[in-house]
Amino acid sequence: MEKLTIQEEEAMQAIWQTGGGIIKDFLDVMNEPAPPYTTLASTVKNLERKNFVASEKHGNTYRYKPTIVEADYKKRFMNGFVSDYFQNSYKELVTFFAKEKKISANELQDIINLIENNKK
Repeated sequence: MEKLTIQEEEAMQAIWQTGGGIIKDFLDVMNEPAPPYTTLASTVKNLERKNFVASEKHGNTYRYKPTIVEADYKKRFMNGFVSDYFQNSYKELVTFFAKEKKISANELQDIINLIENNKK
């Protein structure tokens, strides 16, 4: 899967949030400062070229819909992220966050409980 730029990821978040639509629909749900209309339109066209969205012409405008489910993208993104930055080790990922004090002991215990409950 081709990696997305930050701008493309922000556009995809809006597309997933709306379930698809026209460029104005995506602008309406984006955080301020939202990109200019033409910039977002170009970004969405790039997403179409990368096969993340499909378009359908309706009169003078295009309707876009996601071709990948957000959960699938997150899964692929995280697998690539862990592979690229943490030697494909989720333990290294968790260790990094623990050392940076970005995760608490309680949160780690919640993760352990989740893992143990999934084994049953």
